[in-house]
Amino acid sequence: MGKASDWLREERRKVLGDWAAFCVDCGHVLRWFEDFEPEVPAACPACSGELRRRCPGCEAPFASAFAVECEECGAALRAGELHGLRIRRQA
Repeated sequence: MGKASDWLREERRKVLGDWAAFCVDCGHVLRWFEDFEPEVPAACPACSGELRRRCPGCEAPFASAFAVECEECGAALRAGELHGLRIRRQA
């Protein structure tokens, strides 16, 4: 990706949040800022399922709400499908 896409990504993070969290069960997503991590709920507000905000393998946060594997260690973050639909398009 070019410099323009890096700039846009950083601007979005400043407004929406640095990192993403998602419900493993229903797919609910929220973004969070590093300074407010203790305020991120452990349970999904929509279905009470697990709201995952860090890799279970290496504890790295993830930037994309569509992440299915950790960018740091490659561990699976969740199944590649949700409600019968593929989360990420195949390249």
